[in-house]
Amino acid sequence: MMVRVLNRYVGWDFFKSFLLTVAVLTFVMYIGTVVKAIDYMSRGISGLLIMKIFAIQIPFTLTFVIPMSVLTTVLLHFGRLSADGEITAMKASGISLWQVASPVLLLAAGLTMFCLWINSEVAPKSHYARRQLTRDLGDEDPLALLSEGTFVDDFPGVKIYCGKKDGHRIEDIIFIKFDEDAAEFELKAKVGIADYDVTNCVLRIDLQQVRISEFDTDTGVATRTLSADSYPLQLNLDSILSKKGAVRKKPSDMGFMELILAIRNIRQVFPDILEENVAPMRAKMAVDATQRVALALACFSFAILGIPLGIQSSRRESSVGIGLALIVFFLFYLFIIIADALVDKPEWRSDLLPWIPVLGAQLAGAWLMHSRR
Repeated sequence: MMVRVLNRYVGWDFFKSFLLTVAVLTFVMYIGTVVKAIDYMSRGISGLLIMKIFAIQIPFTLTFVIPMSVLTTVLLHFGRLSADGEITAMKASGISLWQVASPVLLLAAGLTMFCLWINSEVAPKSHYARRQLTRDLGDEDPLALLSEGTFVDDFPGVKIYCGKKDGHRIEDIIFIKFDEDAAEFELKAKVGIADYDVTNCVLRIDLQQVRISEFDTDTGVATRTLSADSYPLQLNLDSILSKKGAVRKKPSDMGFMELILAIRNIRQVFPDILEENVAPMRAKMAVDATQRVALALACFSFAILGIPLGIQSSRRESSVGIGLALIVFFLFYLFIIIADALVDKPEWRSDLLPWIPVLGAQLAGAWLMHSRR
């Protein structure tokens, strides 16, 4: 009977603190969007539509906020219980640390299942819906129209391919201009530096190390080939950004099963993909799928690791718990950043990297729990 009372006390207290932490961290994450909201209002966009845009973004924000809230709440909650001597009193009454932690671990397991659903289905759909809305408002980043590793034919009369994007730098560019259905000329460049002219709605790309091939539109045979150190390319985006049609889906916009099927049938999903980019694209989507599962499992991993860490700190200062939470979450997210950085090397299996902090946190937490039981 006493164990049930303690479980309700620990579980309910944790749940209330968790909801408050989620609200605070979500607010902090949205501070940066205030400037964007002011920009929308200055352009005459209705407040209702602005609220809709930011509401759609909430599921994507929760994929990071919920795991971090679990970790922060666990560290603060069990740090307070330890500082108040309640953990010592429970142990003196014959209640093990696993029994004390069981309601929190059960709630963390439930949050893991909830996050699996959000990360797999809700967040990708909301991300895609937000891109659709911002594109309709003419606010999508023009470089987002270029997908790595595939040809893009959204631009009238041309096809564009880019191997890699890094900020304003684009690598391995192929630009093909068509006269009706026949290729008129083709540009190949090693590097391009992009700049967007908002006033004139023009995307300028300064191509470097360029090879230009002109074709006979009747026979399709190259009639002349030229080389240049640089070549200025301009794309008028008025007709693109004003379209109200569907936005081309990226891997981050796909549901989990949709992503798995795309990995298996990559040439059907991306029919224009070059052969040398098949493996990197597969690796990129595999990393995306793994990250979604890893971020969901982080709820349970952070709970089982945070309980003994919170007890060990045994101090009332909230700054200690928040500091520990930031360090642990940074180390966890570091593996995700590294996995993203290594997608161009599929032979290194970067999709396995997000599992290291997940399993490491669970093993370390179980060991610490066992040693303090």
